[in-house]
Amino acid sequence: METAEPESQKRPFVVGLTGGIACGKSSIASLFASLGVPVVDADKVARDVVEIGSPLLKLLAAEFGEEILNEDGSLNRRKLREIVFDPKDKDKLLTLNSLMAPAIHKELKRQIFSHNTDYVIAMIPLLFEHKLEFLVDRVLVVDVDDDLQLKRVMARDNITAELARSMIENQVSREYRVKKADDLIESDNSPLDKKLNVVLKLHNEYKHMSSQANR
Repeated sequence: METAEPESQKRPFVVGLTGGIACGKSSIASLFASLGVPVVDADKVARDVVEIGSPLLKLLAAEFGEEILNEDGSLNRRKLREIVFDPKDKDKLLTLNSLMAPAIHKELKRQIFSHNTDYVIAMIPLLFEHKLEFLVDRVLVVDVDDDLQLKRVMARDNITAELARSMIENQVSREYRVKKADDLIESDNSPLDKKLNVVLKLHNEYKHMSSQANR
């Protein structure tokens, strides 16, 4: 008597959560997480792949110099950011992305599809820049006013307006993201609980979409 093959794990419906730098993606992701939805954070993945002693961190140090390392051997992100976002040499950012992208994408994919749930939130700030739309079934964009975004970046990273603008300009435009969005959440300085109703509505919609996709 032949043994039946085990049923393959259900593929989760994947919602790509994206938006410009300092637009409030993490706050929105936390609301989905509070509803029991798994959140895969590309920024965390990017930190994990350059842990102390990792082959990738050694590659970065060889490319950009030992000055990007702290005394304990960890990555000095502030120093690396200053180097790659130099408006006079944009090739450095391209080099950084070419080194980091393969490792990040591989780990992102592994984490996203390890979940056996209705749907997963994949928080990927550079979803469009790195052309990762193929990983997701739907795109949720968190949108923020230009002036508020600039103020948030400067305050969060304690940097000049010039560096903040350079970081913003190295992402796709706000207009491009909004055009590509399937769903949109406006980010402002209102209390987070006021955004919960929007998230709850999307949560129910995504669960329905998941059930339709897995029929």
